[in-house]
Amino acid sequence: MTNILIVGVGGQGIILAADVLAEMLVEQGFDVKEAEIHGMSQRGGSVHSMIRYGKSIASPLITEGSADFLLAFEELEALRWASYAKKDARIIVNRQQIPPVPVAVGLAEYPADPLGELRSRFDKVVDVDAIQVAKKAGDRRAANVAILGVLARSMPFDKACWLEAIEHRVPPKTLEINRKAFLSGWDA
Repeated sequence: MTNILIVGVGGQGIILAADVLAEMLVEQGFDVKEAEIHGMSQRGGSVHSMIRYGKSIASPLITEGSADFLLAFEELEALRWASYAKKDARIIVNRQQIPPVPVAVGLAEYPADPLGELRSRFDKVVDVDAIQVAKKAGDRRAANVAILGVLARSMPFDKACWLEAIEHRVPPKTLEINRKAFLSGWDA
């Protein structure tokens, strides 16, 4: 059984990324369970998706300390959910900082070095500027698919199966940009 936790802020495409991942895994013959929480996603709030796959999965919920992968679309969200990752988990973080409401209104401070804090706790932390990767592919809005490309390099699946899932999940008019973004993330 493998556990993947995808976290970020509303509007970053967490749900689409999770759906692409889940579809790819189903097509590879795994039992896949997915759970998502939108929270205040319409207002830039925290969003997360839990994906578990293996031979037989009973529940979609990942417990603290059991995620094999933590895919974070925003640095603070990576810190917020770090307790869910195993000590040897692969942590992939988009280098983006989106201040939550308490920070924006001056009631709290954004951590000075979220990536440094993660690196002090985990050995396998990879950071990527997924927005720049997606911009080079043609559209910054494809950052979610670019970061999936980074994740894909750490998983034992051929990129063709990922591209097939992307083709099934993204709107046809954005397919070429998303393909390019995924491949750019794969190479990042």
